[in-house]
Amino acid sequence: MPVSRPDRNRSELAQLQAEITACTLCRDLPLGPRPIFQIGAGARILIVGQAPRRKTHHAGRPFDDASGVRLRSWLGLDEATFRDPEKIAILPMGFCFPGTGRSGDLPPRPECAPRWRARALTQMPNIMLTVVIGRHAQGWHLPETSHLPLAEAMRDWPTRWPTSILLPHPSPRNVGWFRRNDWFETDLLPVVQARVIELIGNCAEQRTLGH
Repeated sequence: MPVSRPDRNRSELAQLQAEITACTLCRDLPLGPRPIFQIGAGARILIVGQAPRRKTHHAGRPFDDASGVRLRSWLGLDEATFRDPEKIAILPMGFCFPGTGRSGDLPPRPECAPRWRARALTQMPNIMLTVVIGRHAQGWHLPETSHLPLAEAMRDWPTRWPTSILLPHPSPRNVGWFRRNDWFETDLLPVVQARVIELIGNCAEQRTLGH
């Protein structure tokens, strides 16, 4: 009996997940390879981050830290929905913790995106909103904006809406930027949250946005 297309898609996705999980392309990482990502064939929202942080590496799942708490608040998502790969895909530019430099975490390793990104995106044909977080993700997904300061590129969001949105990294390190640019929480995030509800249903958790 021939294999149906949905079954074949699930098989291909499972194979890709296994390959990424077993990846040792960057063997010299300070904590060793441990790809952290979340993909599902039915996902309608894609979150593109930088690379896992040290705490995320140890936890073994994306955004399992203070940045994740703030990101879920920004998007209006509860924990269960955020962790559902059939609703939310999380595909950082680098899948493994890259190590720490003098001013914070190092950039995502350059080997990762060319090796895996196109294949992973092909397996998620239902993506209707891409949430782009940070400079490295911006350079890949929104290269036409990469020469602009972050706030300026963000203010031009209607030209890319409703298929993509650029956000700052939700790290506590950026709290000063959040305070200087509170317009994005008061003016932009309600629009983003409404789009999230539109795409995945009224399962968003209502919570007060906070710094």
